[in-house]
Amino acid sequence: MALPEADWIWMDGALVPWQDAKVHVLTHGLHYGTGVLEGTRTYPTPRGPAVFRLDEHLTRLAASARILGMRIPYDTAELRTATLDLVRANGLDSCYLRHLAHLGYGDMGPLIRPDSPVTVSIAAWRWGAYLGEEAAARGIRLKTCSWRRNDPNALPPAAKATAGYLNATLAKTEAVTAGYDEAVLLSSDGYVSECSAANVFAVKDGVLYTPPASAGALRGLTMDTVLTLAADLGLATRVENLLRSDLYTADELFLCGTASEVVPVREMDDREIGVGPVVGKIQAAYQAAVTGTDERYAHWLTPVGG
Repeated sequence: MALPEADWIWMDGALVPWQDAKVHVLTHGLHYGTGVLEGTRTYPTPRGPAVFRLDEHLTRLAASARILGMRIPYDTAELRTATLDLVRANGLDSCYLRHLAHLGYGDMGPLIRPDSPVTVSIAAWRWGAYLGEEAAARGIRLKTCSWRRNDPNALPPAAKATAGYLNATLAKTEAVTAGYDEAVLLSSDGYVSECSAANVFAVKDGVLYTPPASAGALRGLTMDTVLTLAADLGLATRVENLLRSDLYTADELFLCGTASEVVPVREMDDREIGVGPVVGKIQAAYQAAVTGTDERYAHWLTPVGG
């Protein structure tokens, strides 16, 4: 499916026409997965468009690069300015943002050097509901994947690295080919980890459970947002290991991520779960936070301005 193109992409310090934002075929990151990324969204708010949790995403981008031993030649403040400039230049009041830093052209072989050339880009485009327009209300069908989640000591999930997304791609493809909407991966120890591009929550007796980083789950910023919103709603939360059977017997299941936002699961491995009231409360609180209608979370919003 073709992306809905915008006018500009920010690349290595300049706004470049969308069609001209290209890399060499011998780019290191293309061959070895030596890149880190972030997905962020801009929402329309009463005070104009604003990027949700931009600083936290840029901080995690830098942390991911540090885990890999990459040097990003721009600091968080420079990338924040570049992000806002890009959204303004494209005239977008609502969009998805992809920040990417990868080893560029000029070196070859599976080695990250301190002086390896690094290419940094930011793209913005209009992207609707990742799991479909009806998913938020109707719920999705979830499948346990035959592929296991990357072991934390093999490919660190704490780094949001491009290489790790082959694991996600295999899982997502398997699930969709089998007629499901999304895949959930288990850790090498058999615990629930995460979905291909989202964290997973189980609701049982009014308590929200989500897997820990030790199970291979990314410390998602949307997951962190949900934990905060749940606490403010008076809901108990726990981050602990979950078995596959814990998902089958949950009162409710839902996924969360920047692209998917908050989406209920109506069916898990052909077992009906249903859409319940807790996920509805979380969805409403999330939308109020990202669109600026709940002032308690205004500190999470960076106005685009201009």
